[in-house]
Amino acid sequence: MKTNTLDVLIVGAGAAGMMCAIEAGKRGRRVRVIDHAKAPGEKIRISGGGRCNFTNTGIHPAAYLGENPRFALSALKRFSQHDFIKMVERHRIPYHEKTLGQLFCDDSAKDIIKMLTDEMKAAGVILSLNLGVKAINKTGTLFSVDLDDGSRVEAQSVVIATGAKSIPKMGATGWAYDVARQFGLRVTDTRPGLVPLTFEPTLLESLKPLAGVSLDAVVQHKAPKDAAAGRPSKPTQFREGLLFTHRGLSGPSILQISSYWREGEAITVNLAPDIDVAAALLAAKNENGKQMVHTAMGHIVPRRLAEVLCERAGLKGKLAEQGDKKLRALAESANAWTVKPVGSEGYRTAEVTLGGVDTTQLDQQTMEAKDVKGLYFIGEAVDITGWLGGYNFQWAWSSGWAAGQAA
Repeated sequence: MKTNTLDVLIVGAGAAGMMCAIEAGKRGRRVRVIDHAKAPGEKIRISGGGRCNFTNTGIHPAAYLGENPRFALSALKRFSQHDFIKMVERHRIPYHEKTLGQLFCDDSAKDIIKMLTDEMKAAGVILSLNLGVKAINKTGTLFSVDLDDGSRVEAQSVVIATGAKSIPKMGATGWAYDVARQFGLRVTDTRPGLVPLTFEPTLLESLKPLAGVSLDAVVQHKAPKDAAAGRPSKPTQFREGLLFTHRGLSGPSILQISSYWREGEAITVNLAPDIDVAAALLAAKNENGKQMVHTAMGHIVPRRLAEVLCERAGLKGKLAEQGDKKLRALAESANAWTVKPVGSEGYRTAEVTLGGVDTTQLDQQTMEAKDVKGLYFIGEAVDITGWLGGYNFQWAWSSGWAAGQAA
């Protein structure tokens, strides 16, 4: 069997893996990156509608989830969004800011991929595609890695940057977790994150006319009582777009709240966040009682939504014919619609995976496994997950950078 000797073998040519390779290569390390995909950065390529929401101007600790989200602070501070923006500007990639600090390429996500592959090439990194791993073992100070092509690599350091389970059609798997467990590392419970939520059939049928309706909304999740503190946890809420689908709810606000929601719990949706719907309906009743109730609601929320809300409330006819109590109940269905999803669309459409390699088993400065010298885990494989809006890419850049300083 042909054996190649390296300083660093990185498995996974995604955002974290390529950033790690660049930094390790700059230190003069002999670095090779392998990936089973036919091209590097496939998740980068499809992100942000093909324009890659590569970071966020407002990266902050509260935007990250995990058993110990503060683990991410060291890497995020040492290689911040500002550092990555400088890299983008150095490569003269035009970009723009959308809402909530989200930065996107003006032209194509491929610009970010080219930047990373150019940087790897300049750092002397070898990139091998269409190549997977059969087995990883460690003897003494060296890792022995058997590859699909029948060759073997021996390396001082192995970096696992293969992501997690989200979007399996792109080849995503839980392989990183298998490696972690092989070497005795704990993996926290995993589940889909940043994912559309689904409803039970009866509710879906009543909301069927709303498929395709989108609007601005505030979506709130009230976590169960904090047992440690002995009091209810503070609700989490997001104000962004919401989309009714033929399966349930989607849109940025729903994707965000999905990372906090658990099966069996309810969410509360304000479908008219800038309007006191009860006050608006009662005022309309006084001013023009002959107006149909669904017409009055149609001035507040999209027409199709107004019709469905009125139908679900059992209200027909003119405003003057409706009691104030019924109008207030209708208003509450718009300003505080409490609904209990039955599930999510799963890893198939999830943008990220929540959970992963337990951060207590990793060095937060280097991302190295504390008890397995030379083994590193970075990016989505780790139990750190960010909000929608560039936060997960920044974690990939930052964790990859941190490992690249040490591997």
